[in-house]
Amino acid sequence: MMTTHLILTILLILVVAWFLGWIFNRFGLPVMLGELLAGVILGPPLLGIVSASPPIELMADLGIFFVMFYTGMEMDPKDLLKHIWPSMTVALGGFVLPFILGYFTTRLFGGTVFQSLFIGMGISITAIAVNSVILHSMAISRTELGHIIIGAAIADDILSLITLSVLLGLAKTGTVEILSLSKIVLKVAVFFGLTILIGHFLIPRFTKRLHDRDAKAFTFAVISALIMGYLSELAGLHLVIGAFLAGQFVREEIMDERIYNAISDRFFGLSYGFLLPVFFASLSFHLHLPEDWTSISFMLILTAMAVLGKLLGCGLGLAVFGYNRWESAIVGFGMNSRGAVELVVASVVIRLSNDLVAGGTILEPLLTEGQFAALIFMAFITTLMAPLTLRWAVLRACLPDERATFCRLWDEQRQ
Repeated sequence: MMTTHLILTILLILVVAWFLGWIFNRFGLPVMLGELLAGVILGPPLLGIVSASPPIELMADLGIFFVMFYTGMEMDPKDLLKHIWPSMTVALGGFVLPFILGYFTTRLFGGTVFQSLFIGMGISITAIAVNSVILHSMAISRTELGHIIIGAAIADDILSLITLSVLLGLAKTGTVEILSLSKIVLKVAVFFGLTILIGHFLIPRFTKRLHDRDAKAFTFAVISALIMGYLSELAGLHLVIGAFLAGQFVREEIMDERIYNAISDRFFGLSYGFLLPVFFASLSFHLHLPEDWTSISFMLILTAMAVLGKLLGCGLGLAVFGYNRWESAIVGFGMNSRGAVELVVASVVIRLSNDLVAGGTILEPLLTEGQFAALIFMAFITTLMAPLTLRWAVLRACLPDERATFCRLWDEQRQ
């Protein structure tokens, strides 16, 4: 329900996020940094004027949903497929190395085996929605490295789903449930198969006949995104992957340019202008800083391992294909954004943990409150760092004496 309190909350978030975003933009920095800071100032970390609520969380989810559809519209699927192998090695390196570092860091601070495994998985995740916003804001999304990063983020999400299933099975029964794992792999395969069939044979039949009277073309785009998002959820993946793939098949090449521009403008304005500031501000609402030095040390070291693991793991995965060190750094920093995905995964683990402890299956929780807080802190800091470190790496790569392959495309996108 749209109450007076909710209206004032949204108004306050948008005004402060817009003002701080404008300040950051004046200094050549991404607007999203101002939006994150707005959440810190207005939310529980500082003033406590606004906090998380179901309506705010719904708006945040819609924000990343619409922005992923818009990102899909901007990218040609042929470019993603062209770089599928670099994307796969980047995803694998960027998942395995942070997982190992997170596991041993948690063990060092007294975590159990299961706690260490879940923390390792938590810092291995890349938030594809946050990732796409950063790439778009820096005009990298249509470049060669942008395609590799987005492809790797999708593969990372699939790896996370499979790993989470394995770990949950181990926690519940002590064994890897092969049947359950096979079902997940089958569902993901069926989902991508359906995506190809729908995208290549069904959606083009409609897009060629679309007109923009009464904004029906926009309605069709939303319906396509919701259907693909629903199928994505059925496969166990995040709904934003479905929205992204729907956008891939509602794009300029297969529809009238005027209709395409109208749909694109509406999705851009709705997401970047209205819902995304709420999303980034809401990320800060869950931030909690402990008072004891041991917990603070764990937070800081875990965050450092998360950044280092992604940078080295993704960078080495790209370097295998002959890319130079600055291009590898761009991909490593580009994959470092997390966002709210860790919060969702941690919530699932905590719910299972409570059930297992209550039933006497386990004695120690799968995640402690301190470990949960450390994951949220890590997600916030990496999201804050990603655009700053990525900007530094891009500028360094595109110096006259260090021209990276993608710099020409990057220059074209910025003009």
